[in-house]
Amino acid sequence: MRKLQIAAFITIAIFVLASALPSPAQAGKGAYGMRNYDPGTEVTVKGSVEEVTQQAGQRGWSGTHLTLKGDNETFDVHVGPSWFVSQNQFSFAKGDQIEVTGSKVKLGAGNAILAREIKKGDKTLVLRNAQGIPQWSGRRGR
Repeated sequence: MRKLQIAAFITIAIFVLASALPSPAQAGKGAYGMRNYDPGTEVTVKGSVEEVTQQAGQRGWSGTHLTLKGDNETFDVHVGPSWFVSQNQFSFAKGDQIEVTGSKVKLGAGNAILAREIKKGDKTLVLRNAQGIPQWSGRRGR
């Protein structure tokens, strides 16, 4: 009887702990930190940078975000960790004309693009591979 009680307690404890942890979907993250990247929703959008912001992210990262005004829509472009952008000698400013290729997703009430590649002039910043796996995965360089 005592062994049965201990086994029941352990089972309940495991269930409670597992239920308390957020799943990757709840956390908004896919495998390898892809954060909902879906190659099937890839789009290419050209436009003008309206705003550049740095937003605090997981693990203390600062992430670069752009507000991109396209022909018919405005997008929140999730670029990647600010250190990665700087490390690749890339920068963005209001008024820059860019072309973004990435996964179009619905975040909150608006549309966002999880950038895979950004072209500015004759330079290209590659952020992810074709499957959406970030180039900064496993790197340290903050």
